[in-house]
Parts: sequence; C-alpha cells; structure tokens
Amino acid sequence: MDAADTLAADTEERTPTAYREIKFRHSGNLVPLLEAAAATLLVSTYQAGKLVVVSAADAKLRIKLHHFEQAMGIAVHPQRIAVGTRGVIWFLQNAAELAPRLTPPGTFDACYLARRSFITGNIHAHEMAWVGDELWIVNTLFSCLCTLHENYSFVPRWQPPFITELTANDRCHLNGMAIDQGRPRYVTAMAASNEPGGWRPSKAESGRILDCSTGEPVTQGLAMPHSPRVYGGRLFVLNSGLGTLEVVDPASGQRQVVCELPGYTRGLAFCGNLAFVGLSRIRETSVFGGVPIAERRDELRCGVAVVDLLAGRSVAYLEFETGVEEIFDVQVLPGVRSASLTGPYPAHDDAEDIWVVPPPQPAKPPAE
Repeated sequence: MDAADTLAADTEERTPTAYREIKFRHSGNLVPLLEAAAATLLVSTYQAGKLVVVSAADAKLRIKLHHFEQAMGIAVHPQRIAVGTRGVIWFLQNAAELAPRLTPPGTFDACYLARRSFITGNIHAHEMAWVGDELWIVNTLFSCLCTLHENYSFVPRWQPPFITELTANDRCHLNGMAIDQGRPRYVTAMAASNEPGGWRPSKAESGRILDCSTGEPVTQGLAMPHSPRVYGGRLFVLNSGLGTLEVVDPASGQRQVVCELPGYTRGLAFCGNLAFVGLSRIRETSVFGGVPIAERRDELRCGVAVVDLLAGRSVAYLEFETGVEEIFDVQVLPGVRSASLTGPYPAHDDAEDIWVVPPPQPAKPPAE
C-alpha cells in the first residue's frame, strides 16, 4: 500500500509568497523499515535548494525541508553535520540535550543547530566526508580533494595523477569519495581528462574509480559514476548513467550489478543490510546526451530507493512526484529515530529560532 502527502516549500526567490508544492508518496513499508533501523535519512537536492530530513514518528513518515542554497554533499559525524552549498560549507552541531524538550515532546532524540559556516567560494563542492574531526571535500572545479583552513579558501590534499595543474576548470569531473580505514581511499571521476571540461564528450563510457593510494584506476568504463562507498568490506558504486547499484572487485576491476533502479542513481548510504539510493529524473540538457538511461527518460523517478543487499532488489521507496526533480546525496543518521534540524534560515523553513546559552553564573563585580 502506498501513502501520499503534500508539502509547501519556499523557493530560492525567498519572498513570502514564493512557494512550490511538493507532492510525495512512499511505499507502505517505509515507516516500519525506518523504525526497525532506528535511523533518520538526510537527503539533499540542489535543484530545489533543500536538505530533507526523513524519519518515522508515531507510525507516520515525517518529512521536513530546510533551505540550503544548492545543497549537495552531506557529511555525518557523531556530533555534527556538514552541508555543502553554493560557495559555503555549513556546520550543524547536535544539541541532544534540547531534543526531549522540543514540540511535540518525546518526538526527537537529536537536535542539530546551524552553528557556523566556512566560505570556500563556488568550488563546485560535491561529496564530503569526515576523517576524524577533519572534513574532506571533493573539489570538482579544481579537480582535487581538499580540506579547510581559516587562512585559505581551501587546502588541496590530493589530485589524480593525470591532472597537471590546480586550475578552476573541472577537467575530469571528480565527484565522489569513499573512506576506508579512516582515510580517503577511492574517488569517482567521469574521465581521465586533463583538459578544461574534457570529461564531457566521453562521459557515457569513460567513468572510473581511482585508488587514491596509487592514482591508478580500479575499474573503468562507467557511465557518469557517483557515490563510491566501502561498506562491509566491499566497494560499491552507483553507475549513474545506467541507473544501477554495483559492487566492485578492486583486485580485478570486475563489477556486478546489485540492483537496477528507475532513476539516475546518485547518493548512497547504508544501514544494516539496506542500501538507500538517491534517484533523479534527468534534465533536458546536453549533459545527459548519449547517456544510456536517457532512453528510459519517461520511466525515471525522483526520490530514494531502499535496496535489500541480500535479496538484490528494491524493497521500499520514497518518491517526489512534484517540486523536486533530482537528488544529490543521501546519508543516514544511525541510532537517531527522529531528528530536529534548524538550518541557517529558520524563517524560510517555517521554524522558530533556537538559542543555546550557558547556565547562569554567579554575578561578579566588574574588574577595576
């Protein structure tokens, strides 16, 4: 049995009357599935400029949208979340002690509040991940992995060996990053190009996964790949231009399709034996010309598919019918049944400001 609902969300025009209607539906088993997993989903969409919080509460699906301009990569840390947007990385801190007091009482077990931001400039930041307490970012415009430092826009930390310069011209469309044993291990790129925008002509067949330790390709011949992940000792990737979730043997480069899905696959997270895969409807632009999935354009959906890794099939879904056309990232907040989030623009989210102050201290006379 499916369920459907409608949300109103402000648009990027940021005027009191600029709202889009967002209709969504979901499989009837999505709520019990999230309840059993004791997890909340975070979903980003740069087209709609939203970070979507998806959780189950009182046997119902709870969806809340928060305004982040061109929201893309999401990085989850035990105590904080980082959200990549156009030119800015936002950091949200978990004030868990506030969660039980939020309305309605007893609903939330985490409370993430926007606390600070870092201006990188528009480096086309794609995926991000925490390595300990350090945030690593896929800097697509400059074809590198980078970190942050208060004195600089960014600090380059790794580039593919075929990239010869640090220049702002998106040579290979580096876009995804997998962390393994506490370090960046694999990245996805759409081509081994050293020319400005050189990935575009061959994107339907030149995608690859690179091993950061050697710079060499682990597997090649992918169609616009995204979201490499190491999970359970296995390397997964989304072969986006084919709409598939695949598992890769790093030793041989051989790939096996886990599941074919009705969308441009981008954004991947895991919980137990489940994979949460972002699905997008592709745009009518030259970027997707010649990509195999374009032949199924009318069949494509936008939302999140839940894949049972043991069965190799999709078992649940959330679909946006209107208002959202694409998904960039999907992340899981493990052990968080229902999260409250206050972003940088509460007024755009129909939310109230939340302040956190230290406990009262005994009054002291002013120093002479």
